[in-house]
Amino acid sequence: MFSVDLNSDIGESFGAYKLGDDDAILQHITACNVACGWHAGDPMVMDRVVRVAAERGVAVGAHPGYPDLMGFGRRVMKLSFAEAKNYVKYQLGALSAFTTTYGTKIHHCAPHGAMGNMCQDDRDLARAICEAVYEIDPEIIIYYCAGAVLGEEAEKIGLRAACEIFADRAYEDDLSLRSRKLEGSMITDEDVAIARCIRMIKEGKVTSYSGKELDIKGDTLCVHGDGPKAIAFVKRISEAFTKEGIEIKAF
Repeated sequence: MFSVDLNSDIGESFGAYKLGDDDAILQHITACNVACGWHAGDPMVMDRVVRVAAERGVAVGAHPGYPDLMGFGRRVMKLSFAEAKNYVKYQLGALSAFTTTYGTKIHHCAPHGAMGNMCQDDRDLARAICEAVYEIDPEIIIYYCAGAVLGEEAEKIGLRAACEIFADRAYEDDLSLRSRKLEGSMITDEDVAIARCIRMIKEGKVTSYSGKELDIKGDTLCVHGDGPKAIAFVKRISEAFTKEGIEIKAF
């Protein structure tokens, strides 16, 4: 029996700005990555998302990013080791205030945007994130992109790690995600995306943008919750996985 965790980046509305339908997406996923107020989100959004997630039994994860509301956390920042570590601690602390309120706890940590992308090969940043997580709660699971050194650094320090794959993103030959600035970075054909997901989970294979066949591990599948067809897409994935004998459950 094959199984996979189904997660989504949510809680990314901010003040008067609404992004995605968090309530709807929470009906179809097993884990959520909640923005912690630095690239998106705010205390009111965090409170509501964590409450609804707790009510529905969805695992709550932190989605820390760079302090970059204007750029949605997708712009690269150069931080010292201490800065990176404490920025992540700060965001974990903010989210834990709400998980404690609703009788749950932070299940995992999935770095967002530029921070997550840099963990593909930046060991100092990856280690800083892992130390921050370990010092707060060594039971928190690290979600890392396939091929990223973040997974290696998590295991070195004694954290559990789950390899995250993406339904709607193209891969380069080194398993890094193709930059959103480049053509072909997003997979918009739902049939193609679902077929890729099934293959990654059942065969451990994915075809890169250049056409190279790559080995890949998929513990948790991310579906971005801010897309216009996100809800319909998640429903289609659930239906397709059921037909393929893939169980959706939290990691």
